[in-house]
Amino acid sequence: MNRRTLLAGVGTVLLAALALNPAQAAGGRLNVVATTGMIADAITQVGGERVEVRALMGPGVDPHGYRQTRSDIMAMTSADAVFWHGLSLEAQLEQFFHELGDIKPVVALAELLPRDSLLGSEEYEGRHDPHVWMDPTLWADVVEAARDSLTDLDPEGAETFAANAETHLQELSELQDYAAGVLATVPPEARVLVTAHDAFNYFGRAYDYEVMGIQGISTESEAGLAQIESLVRLLVDRRIGGIFVESSVSDRNVMALIEGARAQGHDLTIGGELFSDAMGSPGSYEGSYIGMIDHNVTTITRALGGEAPEKGMKGLLGDVK
Repeated sequence: MNRRTLLAGVGTVLLAALALNPAQAAGGRLNVVATTGMIADAITQVGGERVEVRALMGPGVDPHGYRQTRSDIMAMTSADAVFWHGLSLEAQLEQFFHELGDIKPVVALAELLPRDSLLGSEEYEGRHDPHVWMDPTLWADVVEAARDSLTDLDPEGAETFAANAETHLQELSELQDYAAGVLATVPPEARVLVTAHDAFNYFGRAYDYEVMGIQGISTESEAGLAQIESLVRLLVDRRIGGIFVESSVSDRNVMALIEGARAQGHDLTIGGELFSDAMGSPGSYEGSYIGMIDHNVTTITRALGGEAPEKGMKGLLGDVK
């Protein structure tokens, strides 16, 4: 879609949306569209009853290659604000967001993080690894950015947003403590995480795990035969017994690794399914940010020989909103 076509499409849909959806009445709820489930969760946790949130990308959806639909365009042009992740995660939507930003508030929350807190990308020179949600401490900064952005949009809700953010930040602190505790029970030599794509580098930095992805930071990159063969040799040489599939990425390359290792007499098993670029089903525990990370941490710990409660942090603390 070229620039002229994009602008014409946005303009036409916007006029229709404005005719059907007048500007938000004073004291009404903010109508917000968010791209990923993680961003939608942060806005929901902070916004509470003052914000109505629609997430564009549901369970199993890969944000790296996602393209907007006509209904997405209608939802975003009729919303009071649009929140996206940024850092090139939603690469196919960036032009649209930059154009839409001339019309209404469009905020890339992860772009507000300090650059010295971000990891670089060997795959794309000059860009950063976008998967910051894999570190709850870093995600807390995104939640604070969501609080500040919502306050700018709705100053009357400042106290509500501050209180909700404080509650959620405490939950994130508890999540971080749980994750650090159980992941530390994995034997040091077993702290190797092999996944379908390179989404866990912030996790590795936070918890001192070696991380290997079959595909690169973006799932748009392809894993070549040489990469598969190199990983098979590494897995066999180091006697690594478990690798992980991801809910939003095809398991084709993971199965190729398992078959390659088996051909060399090494038994390689799937340690579980992890949530990488998308959360679980809406309304489920794994459909929240805390549930997503709790699931990942608990699954990784148990698969790699550590000790974690069967139901994870949820089993220890009870239901977490």
